[in-house]
Amino acid sequence: MKLHKVGRRYGLRGPWVLRDVDLEVPRASLLRIEGTNGSGKSTLLRLFAGIDAPSTGRVTGRPRAAYVPERFPAALPFTALEYLGHLGCVHGLRGAAPARRATEWLERFGAAGHARTPLAELSKGTSQKVAVVQALLAEPELLVLDEAWTGLDGTARGTLDRAVAERVAAGGTVVFVDHDPARLAGAADACYRLVDAGLRPYDAHPYAARATPGPCVTVVAQGPPGAVPPPGLPGAPVTVPGPDGTTRLTVPAAHSDTLLHALLTARPPWHIHAVAPESAHSADPAHPAQTAPRPDTP
Repeated sequence: MKLHKVGRRYGLRGPWVLRDVDLEVPRASLLRIEGTNGSGKSTLLRLFAGIDAPSTGRVTGRPRAAYVPERFPAALPFTALEYLGHLGCVHGLRGAAPARRATEWLERFGAAGHARTPLAELSKGTSQKVAVVQALLAEPELLVLDEAWTGLDGTARGTLDRAVAERVAAGGTVVFVDHDPARLAGAADACYRLVDAGLRPYDAHPYAARATPGPCVTVVAQGPPGAVPPPGLPGAPVTVPGPDGTTRLTVPAAHSDTLLHALLTARPPWHIHAVAPESAHSADPAHPAQTAPRPDTP
């Protein structure tokens, strides 16, 4: 997807919220957008998702998209499952698939007990889970998240972190805004900041190196002789070669499952020797982790 000289303002004489935004969004990537309140972040995300149209310029090559808005319209005359089934059909699911996938995702987010509850009676946190599920159930090629973690409990935030990693590992693109600067720290393929109606790239890695991104997991794996880890691995792992032909790959815990899947499904596949949690500082090669042995996995 490409944004070419995109601008947006409200009204013929209104101030420009966005102006001359040029951006190419690759597949299988995670993009972070930052900016102060009122800088145009939500406007830009609506343009990504196709909810809004630019005043100038054009957006081309937009894939099948799903969007989690900053505010979820909870006062709708549906139960949670009815709403999700309807949105599943809008996203192209047919037959029993909408209800089945909605139920699976509600279970993942710990909200299955509210499937038959009217939306207007849901708590703010459960409403936010429904908002997230409606975007995930059809496996979109482009997932757009506007403060989607806000209102979720800690367990559900971790579930959404993993869902984001899964979308990227499956070849999708995720664009997100979040007020927490440590959200998915170090995992984004590119970071951009909105300043004076323009979009500017910036390097988030110096911050990520200083921040505490939370628990990490180290995977000790071995590929064919002379092989290097496949490119584009989920979570942008810190890799350290071992003396015995293995490689240590350290990622935030939210990305560990998708990292294992990527290694095991590589062609040829990598063998997994050990998997173990460790503190975030251990990602530094100067602080080797002690990993628990794990049988080789083909």
